[in-house]
Amino acid sequence: MTPNISNNQDHLAQEFRQLETYIARESKIALLKIQSLQFAMKTPEVGLHYQQEAEAMVRQSLFSFVPNTFVLGEIGYYCCAIEN
Repeated sequence: MTPNISNNQDHLAQEFRQLETYIARESKIALLKIQSLQFAMKTPEVGLHYQQEAEAMVRQSLFSFVPNTFVLGEIGYYCCAIEN
C-alpha cells in the first residue's frame, strides 16, 4: 500500500527555476535600459530626441506604479485557496 502523501518537490523546483530565469531575464533587460539612458545622457553627439525617448522608455517601464492587487492576481493568489 502506497502512502497517501503527494510530493510536489519536482514541480516546485521546476517552478522555482522558471521564476528565477524570468527574473534574471527581466533584470538584464532593465539593466540594459538603464545603461542605454546613461549612454544617451553622457554622449553629447546623441540627439536631444533620442535622449528624451530613452528617458521616457525608462520612466514608463521601470518607474511605473503597479498596484499590489495586480501583482497578487498575476501570481494566482486569488485563484485558489491558500495551502499551508
